[in-house]
Amino acid sequence: MKILFITASRIGDGVLSMGLLDHIVRTYPDAKVTIACGPLAMSLFEGYPLLERIIPLQKQKRHKHWAKLWTQIVGTRWDMVVDLRNSAVSRLILAGQRHVFGNHINKSAHKIEQNAAVMELANVPAPKLWFTAAQEEAAKVLISEGAPVLAVGPTANWLAKTWPAGRFIEVVEWMRSDSGPIPGARVAVFGAPGEEAAAREVLLSVPEGFGIDVIARCDPGTAAAVIARCGFYFGNDSGLMHCAAAAGVKTLGLFGPSYPGVYRPWGDMAAYVATPESFDELIDYEGYSAGSAPCLMEGLSVEMVIEGLDELHNKKP
Repeated sequence: MKILFITASRIGDGVLSMGLLDHIVRTYPDAKVTIACGPLAMSLFEGYPLLERIIPLQKQKRHKHWAKLWTQIVGTRWDMVVDLRNSAVSRLILAGQRHVFGNHINKSAHKIEQNAAVMELANVPAPKLWFTAAQEEAAKVLISEGAPVLAVGPTANWLAKTWPAGRFIEVVEWMRSDSGPIPGARVAVFGAPGEEAAAREVLLSVPEGFGIDVIARCDPGTAAAVIARCGFYFGNDSGLMHCAAAAGVKTLGLFGPSYPGVYRPWGDMAAYVATPESFDELIDYEGYSAGSAPCLMEGLSVEMVIEGLDELHNKKP
């Protein structure tokens, strides 16, 4: 059985689509799956057990990337196409079954529930991560055996939804204090290329010998494998937050100008805290521009985050 799976360009959306890939593994264990996704997300899918091929979807002007994808897949007769991008490509190839994201999907539901609706699944499959041997080996090098590890994601792809670094530092100090949930923990700090400054500020606050530098050091798939070896994660709404939740790590997401109803971390061991103001309220000011918006997370206090972390720490599987 040959399956074409067209998914996201962004890391978070890519992770949230992995519940469907797990459903495919369990339902069609002999299938061969071709995954089309953005280049940044490719490493997340490299360990998928049914993977036959990954096709990078590098965005081009006038939607030429879709035409390029079509030329690579039109010669195959697909048994199933799952298209989470609602592209014309999935309608212009031979396929036995088509599951395409469209106007019939409830956009206010959580993204994972939206994805399940694409395949008309009664049970919503949770995301799952698979790693290559190389990714797991690299993760072992960074996270060796020893004291428990707190993973921290103090950055995001948009300044407006990035909680101040100084507040991350306060919470990290509490987390690893004698009265905190993880006394004496090592601290792994993550950040993507271009986000180094804020992430390094947090890393440098950790006592010498207890900090683990995962700032712009590896691809997203390897970063996810590193997070999977940690005991706890908290950070801004980001792709790595979704990686942590998918790996089964206790995860607290910090939300402000984004929609937790759609993008909260998913799982029994995941939770979120948010600013008192909604996304729409936060951006409702004269002169708002997404490109120039400052941090809009000031309403989320250190105390609110500590309370959320404490509740999550005491939660039983």
